[in-house]
Amino acid sequence: MNYRSLILFAMLSFVVPLTATAHHSVQAEFDFDKPIEFNNALLTKVEWVNPHSYMFFDVKDSSGSVQHWAFETHSVGGLHKQGVNGDIVKVGGIYTVRGLRSKDGKNTAFLKEIVLPDGHTYRVWFGDPNDKQ
Repeated sequence: MNYRSLILFAMLSFVVPLTATAHHSVQAEFDFDKPIEFNNALLTKVEWVNPHSYMFFDVKDSSGSVQHWAFETHSVGGLHKQGVNGDIVKVGGIYTVRGLRSKDGKNTAFLKEIVLPDGHTYRVWFGDPNDKQ
C-alpha cells in the first residue's frame, strides 16, 4: 500500500462512521403501532433544517393542561415537494397533526399529516408504501 492510499484510507475510516451515525430510520425511533393525532394544536416553533425539520406544538390534554410536543419530519426539500413551507405553516396557527409516537414515551412524534384550518390536508409521510392511513 503506497503512502497516498494509506492517507486516503485513514481519512475515510474517520469520516464514514460520522456520516453513518448522523441518520436514523423512522422505525428505529417511532412506533408504527402508536399513531397519534391532535386537533387544535398550536404551532409554537418550526425548525426548517436538514436532514429533518421539526415542528413544535402546544396541545391540551383531557384535563386542560398544556403539553409541549415535538414532531420530527422530513428535510426542507422533502416538505417543499409536498407543498409544505413557511407560507403554509405559520407559528401561531392552529392545526390538526397526525403522526407516529416515539418509542421512548416522550412527547415526540414523526409527522405524517398536517391539516390547515381551512381543512386542506398535507400528507408528508412517504416512508411506508403499505400505509393506507
